[in-house]
This record gives sequence, structure tokens and C-alpha cells, in this order.
Amino acid sequence: MEDKVIVVASGNQGKIKEFKEMLEPEGYTVKSLSDFPDMPEVEETGTTFHDNAIIKAQAVTDRYGITAISDDSGLEIDALDKKPGVMSARWLGHDTSYDVKNQKVLDLLKDKKNRTCRYVCAIAITRVNEEPVVFEDTVECEVALEAKGSNGFGYDPIIYYAPSGKTMAEMSKEEKNSISHRGKAVRKLEAWLDAQKH
Repeated sequence: MEDKVIVVASGNQGKIKEFKEMLEPEGYTVKSLSDFPDMPEVEETGTTFHDNAIIKAQAVTDRYGITAISDDSGLEIDALDKKPGVMSARWLGHDTSYDVKNQKVLDLLKDKKNRTCRYVCAIAITRVNEEPVVFEDTVECEVALEAKGSNGFGYDPIIYYAPSGKTMAEMSKEEKNSISHRGKAVRKLEAWLDAQKH
């Protein structure tokens, strides 16, 4: 892994921050798409988190000849036929604020007994002349009755994690990273990166 530079193929500041917090202590320099302003927008044409993660990372590797990681993640709500799913960021429109999206979820689930949901994360790592490798994980949660907390990002204020008795947005970043879909997938990625060194 030359110079231990990894490009996170994302413009999502919340995601980039989480990757930096998890990978920089391991000695990686984490860059993001904002460091490559001429990178064209990549169309996420996959039907799964796995496919979209590869599409986004591979585009960066192909263009710049560098190692890239891309995370495609989202929320599957069982009572909504696993929506918003791969459309999580684009659901109700890309520019719609998460306050509006979260309220919409709460409204849709108003009379529902089944509030089970999960965050899913697929992280792809792509390297020059190598097959992509993908790490996936999930965290089982419930949709809360109301939004609570101001940490995290996205749907976190309405996603309740029963073992901790808190929403994702009420957790410290350490708590969240220890149980989250992304935290678990990143640890798989880190173990894999470690194994590559030997």
C-alpha cells in the first residue's frame, strides 16, 4: 500500500469524518473526492450496496491509478419493504434535508407495530490491476418514536439501538463506531489491510 494513502470515494462529510477517525490512527492518510475536484460524478447504477460500492471506488482507481475505498450504505426498514435501501441518500431527493426525511419515516411508521430496521454497509477497496474486495456488515435497530440526539448524521436521530437504549445520534462517536455497520465493516477492512502488509 504505497504511502498508505487511501481515497474515500465520497463527498459525504459525515462518512469521510468517520473513515478518518477510524483509519488515520492506523497510519493511513485519508483523502476524499474534494481532493480531486476534476473527478466526474459517478452514476450509482448498482441494485445492491455491494455493487454501488465497487462502482464508486473503481471509478477513482481507474482515473487516478490509486487505491480507493468506497462505502455504500443505507437503511432498510422492514415495514417499508426494506426502503429506502440503496436509495437512502437519494430518497425523497438528494437535496432534501435529513430532518425532512426522518420526519417522513416517522410519519410512515406512525401506526406500524413492526419498527425493525438495519443499517447496511458495504465497503469496497479497489487497487490498480487487482480485483475489488468488498467487506459488508449490518447493525439491527429499530425506528424510534421520535428524533433524538445531535451526533452522527443522516438517519441517526431516529434509529434506536436497543442494547444501548439510545438512538445512534445520542451515542458518542466511540460508542457508535463500536457497534455500527460501518464500524464493523471498517474493522474487517483494517484486518484485511493488516494481512496485506505481511
